[in-house]
Amino acid sequence: MGAEIRDVVAGLWIWRLEHPAWNPRRGWPPLVTSTCVESGGEIALLDPLAPPQEATGIWERLDARSPTVVVVLKPDHVRDVDLFVERYGARAYGPDLFFGGDAPNTELEWIGEGSEIPGGLTALYDGRGRNETPMWLPEQRALVFADALTAPEGELQVWWTPWHEKRVLPALRELLELPFEHVIVSHGEPVHDRAAFEHALERTPYTAELEAMS
Repeated sequence: MGAEIRDVVAGLWIWRLEHPAWNPRRGWPPLVTSTCVESGGEIALLDPLAPPQEATGIWERLDARSPTVVVVLKPDHVRDVDLFVERYGARAYGPDLFFGGDAPNTELEWIGEGSEIPGGLTALYDGRGRNETPMWLPEQRALVFADALTAPEGELQVWWTPWHEKRVLPALRELLELPFEHVIVSHGEPVHDRAAFEHALERTPYTAELEAMS
């Protein structure tokens, strides 16, 4: 399982790994993205998936500046929050409801729309009604999404839901009030700019059949 590290801007980097539960029936590509951001004296991991021990480049980078905060952006993105909390003693944040079998052992501090966590990161509303809280990273002028947007073919798209026109698009358009320059998504090509986000709001949404999301 290969691992990729990519710097986005100062204080913001990502790593990408093949999800261990992936198979061809999934509605998303095998590689998923984990985000690390340094902000306000804190180092936060967003939806982190633990790399294998042989991915020393990622572990060395994390160990050199130990994460202080771990955030779960969506109930089925629990991934490896327990491992990172145990390894680094980080505080953990996320939703208060989980799908069957997905709940972490760690007790998460609840975040919802408008919640601000250490480091000045702010939880946003995406209109999807699935307890997802995208994060606004003000120091890096970046948005980080779990599944609200995706880019399986390289081009950013909104992930379709039955309330796409009524709730999702208005919520995402409201995010244009923020002065963001970068957009990070979990699935597909991970890093996009503001123009790609604006274009995604006008494109046909992504409608792959889902066996499960992760």
